[in-house]
Amino acid sequence: MRTGQKRNRKAAARVRQEAGATEAPAMGRRERRAAETRLKLFRTALELFADRGFQNVTVEDITEGADVGKGTFFNYFDSKDHVLGVMTELQIAHVREATQAAAAGKSSIHSTLHHLFRGLAKEPGRSPNFARTVIGSFLASGLVRDLIQRQMAEGRRMIAGVIADGQKRGEIDPKLKSADVALEMQQILLGTVLLWSLHGEPELKTWVEGSFRLFWRAIAAKDSECKS
Repeated sequence: MRTGQKRNRKAAARVRQEAGATEAPAMGRRERRAAETRLKLFRTALELFADRGFQNVTVEDITEGADVGKGTFFNYFDSKDHVLGVMTELQIAHVREATQAAAAGKSSIHSTLHHLFRGLAKEPGRSPNFARTVIGSFLASGLVRDLIQRQMAEGRRMIAGVIADGQKRGEIDPKLKSADVALEMQQILLGTVLLWSLHGEPELKTWVEGSFRLFWRAIAAKDSECKS
């Protein structure tokens, strides 16, 4: 397991670079191709999960669909379940980017959180069926649920830091607990994607924008005049 954890940490760094995390150094050709292969396996797997169901897809199905060898799969993942961990890594990369933006102080916290809302919805929001597949696959695997819980806890911690910055700047109600606001943000975003996946329309962007307006209205300081 230690070898697998080390491999996952290295792969997570590649995913952060692929997702646009600004602190990651530029990758060489080999690292870039590795990141591309890993994301290809991930997206191929989700397409198969959507078509056949999580339990009915094998590693062989994934590697055949991605046109790579079975050994290549195990260079990146310990099991089929671990493929879903890429989604949480992509989401954490978005949150990390938001913490960096908040620390830089060049944009309002309103703008930073608005950008984060849209970024977190992007990957699972490829299509209603894709979103349902992601949610259903997470629920089908205890291993993945544990991974998600850990990653979401880490995400909440970082989001709470952004909220705290917003309180210091006078944009967010100082009476609120930053950890509670971070949890509320995750709940709203997950609920938004889930409901959209069931209805399918209007487009997810409309759902996300509406949810963010309500979220911001609930946490904004009374004298805040921030605009997106």
